[in-house]
Parts: sequence; C-alpha cells; structure tokens
Amino acid sequence: MTESATYLATRSRVERYFDDHATEAWAQLTSDAPVSGIRATVRAGRDRMRARLLSLLPADLTGRRILDAGCGTGALAVELAARGAEVVAVDLSPALIEIAGSRCPAAFAGQITFQVGDIADPDLGHFDHVIAMDSLIYYHRPDLARTLDGLLARAPQIAFTLAPRTPLLMAMWRIGKLFPASEKSPRMVPHSVTALRRALDGGRLNEVERISSGFYISTALEYRR
Repeated sequence: MTESATYLATRSRVERYFDDHATEAWAQLTSDAPVSGIRATVRAGRDRMRARLLSLLPADLTGRRILDAGCGTGALAVELAARGAEVVAVDLSPALIEIAGSRCPAAFAGQITFQVGDIADPDLGHFDHVIAMDSLIYYHRPDLARTLDGLLARAPQIAFTLAPRTPLLMAMWRIGKLFPASEKSPRMVPHSVTALRRALDGGRLNEVERISSGFYISTALEYRR
C-alpha cells in the first residue's frame, strides 16, 4: 500500500503524542492502579470493548496467527495468547511496546511478538484475524479505507473500532479543530458507517455494537471478505 501524505502526517502525530506526552497516563489507565472518576469510565468502556471484539473471534485460537494492530500496553495481546493464538502485537510507540513487553506474563512470552511498526506494513505477513482496538480512530476516510482494504488482503477478518459520527461528537470535533496544539492528543475522526462502507472495496462491513461509558464512546465493527 502506498501511504498518502495525510496518512504519514497522522501516523507521525500519533507516535509523537504517545511517546512524548501520554506514556505515563496511558500506562496508568491500562493498569490496575486507581484512577479518577472520568478515567475510570474510560477504563470500563475499554474493558467492555475489548471483550466485545474478542467475542467476534473463536474461543479456541490454537494455531491461529493474529495481528494486534495498535497493541498499546498489551492487554488484548495477552488475552489472545491465553486462547492459544500466535500474536504479532504492533504499535507505533516504542514506549508502549516496552511497557507491553514488561507486562507480558512469562507463560505467554513465546506466543507474542511485540514490535514497533506500522500496522499497515505488508512485511508483517498474513493472518487469520486482525484486531485494531482504538488504533484507527485518528484517520480520515480515504486513509482508513485504504488501510482496511490492505489488511483485508492479508486476513479474512478485521475486528476494529471507530468513533461514531453523532451530532455531539461532531460538535466536539469541530470545536477541537479551532484549538490546534501539538501537545494534545491527536483528534479522533468520527465516521459514518454508511459512508465508510461506500469507500471500501471488496469486503462486507458490519456494525456490531456501540459502547458508551462516560467519555468513552466507540463503535465495534467487523470487516470480512
């Protein structure tokens, strides 16, 4: 897949944000440490979403090769390995990959390969399943569609999440654009499932479930051949 200028710019901003500004906060959010009320709702929403995405895959993943696309601190990769999968866990952030490796239980060390990289890299090979939890939420529709189609060429099923295009989220997104700041989180791009479906080429896109938990609002989707 030839990467567009907008894709490269977004990828760079996401990488800089997580390595330069958000590592400590993200490590705490994804741990068992106590967090504030707002962050607790986000943690609860992410836990529900992770379980929902996992429910789209077989309970027994023995012998299956899975890409955890945007693995963060590794919680999903560990759950996949616990089901028997061989997991390639990729993230743009070296800091998050370091945390993920340190948190991986020794029992699953031989099943999970943590590596820094781009989830769209064809050199990662082919997979039985791809899961991308909250890692595609920053990309605009053309880049998102190209990434999903590229992944579908290498795996028959992609379970992923997006921010829904609701009036509230669109208003928040437009207001946020008025206050650009490089130190802030790269902004989520809300998407219409109908519009994304028209932009895709060759697969079947299904909306699975929307999960709302305080400040966490996300939609689980499945893209299949």
